[in-house]
Amino acid sequence: MSRVGKKPVTVPSGIDVSLDGTCLVAKKGNLEKRLETYGRVNVNIEGADVVFDRSGEDKQSSAYWGTYRSLFNNIVIGLDQGYTKQLEINGVGYRASVAGKVLNLQLGHSHPIDFPIPEGLEITVEKNIITVKGTDKQAVGQAAAEIREFRPPEPYKGKGVKYTDEHIIRKAGKAAGK
Repeated sequence: MSRVGKKPVTVPSGIDVSLDGTCLVAKKGNLEKRLETYGRVNVNIEGADVVFDRSGEDKQSSAYWGTYRSLFNNIVIGLDQGYTKQLEINGVGYRASVAGKVLNLQLGHSHPIDFPIPEGLEITVEKNIITVKGTDKQAVGQAAAEIREFRPPEPYKGKGVKYTDEHIIRKAGKAAGK
């Protein structure tokens, strides 16, 4: 039995939730997010709470029950507060800047890297900190992971792109032998 699925999703004021067939729609102003449930779970809107229930008694229904509840909770949090990931650039000559809808990175390669900013995301650079903001948790995480992948942090000097809350385990360099 899903412990996640049992909890109702409390919708804050300012976000309108409606059920359109098998699609759950959350709106805030002119921003709209949709979650297609394909009839795998039963959804009930009870005042400010959205309650999910299994459509069957099989194992697959329990899996979808918790999954769709979590996905909808992420949509509500994204519309209400938004999601943010911060990356830190470490290294001599490593730089980043935003020009229009492109993030320009110079990470020690022979060429600069131009990363097109995905639709619906906002990327800002302040000194050596890159901030990725958006309402979609998956898109924010994916964009941050792709930026980090251009130059992952290395364990000897710590150079590269890392998350600000990430701890890099440093290795000792070569030891002088006899």
